[in-house]
Amino acid sequence: MVEPATHNLESQPREQGKQEARREFVELIKLAVVFLVVFWLVKSFIVEGYEVQGESMAPTLQDRDRILVFKLPHELSKFSLFSGINPFGESDIIVFEGEGRKRFVKRVIAYNPRVNSKTVDAQRLESEDDERLVKVEFDMGVVRVNDWQIDESSYLSEDVRKARGKDMRMLRPGEYYVLGDHRQISKDSRSFSAISDEQIIGRALVRFWPLSNISLL
Repeated sequence: MVEPATHNLESQPREQGKQEARREFVELIKLAVVFLVVFWLVKSFIVEGYEVQGESMAPTLQDRDRILVFKLPHELSKFSLFSGINPFGESDIIVFEGEGRKRFVKRVIAYNPRVNSKTVDAQRLESEDDERLVKVEFDMGVVRVNDWQIDESSYLSEDVRKARGKDMRMLRPGEYYVLGDHRQISKDSRSFSAISDEQIIGRALVRFWPLSNISLL
């Protein structure tokens, strides 16, 4: 009669150990799920890494440089509560999706802010003479916005800015005119026209690789 009691006493620690192991396993799964959800939220709506491909942004960015793309202001601007936010400005470097969902990194040269469709007659925007349109001209390396030549000396040298060709675009609300810093080889708004607000992923803020070239953008 003593042996069964001894057996029960010995089995209790083993059962407790199994229950504790199960609890730890469940907590580990919960932690992993929370981590994955937080990671997805951060990557989708706040910040994401991107690898530069090609030399179209040289000398500012080189092929295989890695940058952090800040998304949050652009994501917030999609909501009516934050519709007054202008997440990007002239000379900002942005990442956007082009044809085939291929991503590009270029510099904003000019943009036309979005307007509230409830307060603007959309039919008026069909005319290129409408005052809400923004005129952008590229003329042998010289860029003019609404007939004013813009100063790009803060990020481009005179030699880099020189490029053949002419282009003229009228930006509708929510459109951006973008150029690569290496104007001689870059495929940008001169070839595929302006990009829309919906195509933009976010603004490039930091180059974090290679470590020897870490810098704010």
